[in-house]
Amino acid sequence: MPAEERERYRFPKACRLSRSIEFQLVRQAGKAWTGRHLVLAVLVRADTDRPHLGIVTTRKVGTAVIRNRIRRRIKEIFRLHQFELISGIWLVTIARMSAATARFKDLERDWLRLAERASILARS
Repeated sequence: MPAEERERYRFPKACRLSRSIEFQLVRQAGKAWTGRHLVLAVLVRADTDRPHLGIVTTRKVGTAVIRNRIRRRIKEIFRLHQFELISGIWLVTIARMSAATARFKDLERDWLRLAERASILARS
């Protein structure tokens, strides 16, 4: 893969939600959709040019190893599909307990289905 292509698909820190106030804002002012393995909360923000992602994996999901695996998978799904999303949105993806045993393809299918239901895919 050429360097410019790798650069295009990066997931920089500027596109991550990390403060608790950002998560609270998305949960309170945004709207949420529930799937089999994930919950997707979306807040439309006019002041951002790229989609921003925050991930929540609680201890109910499993051990630290399992939670980190789920986070890595969700980051990869977002990284691969970030250019299919409309600009100016904040997303919070919450892993449900069934995400611990789900395969990557199942998580990806669930995430894309929720994104389509939320009408945040640019192609829909």
